[in-house]
Amino acid sequence: AERFLGASHLIAGAAMVSLVWARTFWPFFGAMLVHCLLYVPTISITNSIAFAQMKDAQKEFGIVRMGGTIGWVLAAWPMTFILVNWDRVHGAPTAGFVNWLGTVLASGLTGPALQAGTRWTFVVAGIASLALAAFSLALPHTPPKPATTAANKFAWLEALRLLAAPFILVLWLVTFIDSTVHNLYFNWTGTFLGTEVAAGGVGIAGNWIMPVMSIGQIAEIVTMAILGVTLKKLGWRTTMILGILGHAARFAVFAFLPQYEAIVILVNVVHGIAYAFFFATVYIFVDEFFPKDVRASAQGLFNLMILGLGPLVANILGPRLIGETFRTATGVDFRSLFLVPFSAAVFAAVVLALFFHPPRSQRAQVAAAT
Repeated sequence: AERFLGASHLIAGAAMVSLVWARTFWPFFGAMLVHCLLYVPTISITNSIAFAQMKDAQKEFGIVRMGGTIGWVLAAWPMTFILVNWDRVHGAPTAGFVNWLGTVLASGLTGPALQAGTRWTFVVAGIASLALAAFSLALPHTPPKPATTAANKFAWLEALRLLAAPFILVLWLVTFIDSTVHNLYFNWTGTFLGTEVAAGGVGIAGNWIMPVMSIGQIAEIVTMAILGVTLKKLGWRTTMILGILGHAARFAVFAFLPQYEAIVILVNVVHGIAYAFFFATVYIFVDEFFPKDVRASAQGLFNLMILGLGPLVANILGPRLIGETFRTATGVDFRSLFLVPFSAAVFAAVVLALFFHPPRSQRAQVAAAT
């Protein structure tokens, strides 16, 4: 598994770096397709490696997954200094490091210059992927388990059959809704934060958008650290509902309080709750409730929603909603726009509260339920 990770990140990283030189749609699309096809499976494989090495997933997974959260934060902050209008900085009369730094932080790129500067995000991501390719080889050796029976050879069919258990089917469908909502956040928030106040946005400088969004990942570090305790205290259903309602709270603030910049920035803290309390909990739930011989396939089944169908629907629906449905003469009707994912999140939370009732005895009853 660790060799698969290394090879995947190596090729995916090279494809990501190549995007810097793409000037037309099809080369860009081809390189991004290669990157996605190789990168997305690594998340399921990484989870499988982690769970294979853990003794208590509820207690340990949050701590391990916290490393990914730190990576999100570290990826965002270089943009504060990369997406800067350096001509303006050099021409400003500054004395001393503090004044110079203040000028840098206040000189974010805007307009076409910001769009052109975003190619550096591909460089940062590509270099990180290449470094990860090398690091993957240092992970514990995790060979694939031999298929000793015909059933093991078709573990993915067995995992699919387990959807006959009502509580698993409910969670699977709610995961699709929450993944779509989650990806709409990434699809729209940058535009919302960067749009001028007069046009309904928040008016944050371009080089500050990613750091502002990274506040959620900083909060996620804390949330991941307490995830094990939270699961033991609140249980599966309540923890997941809180995660979904984190999305609802954030979109409600975006819809109704865009004029309060500080509140809009601070509400990104709930991203930690939204991700850790739902998605990370789903991964742990699958490891706890599915039989051992189909667990990896079950992780893939839920990743189909988290990393496949959810993002696909969000990336098809998102641009149409923001670019057509809620486009106005002066910009975007952000209030109506954000009420769409807000309503979806509330609906998902209600469905989970009413219909998700996992058994207490876990794996044995999952098999019996089918």
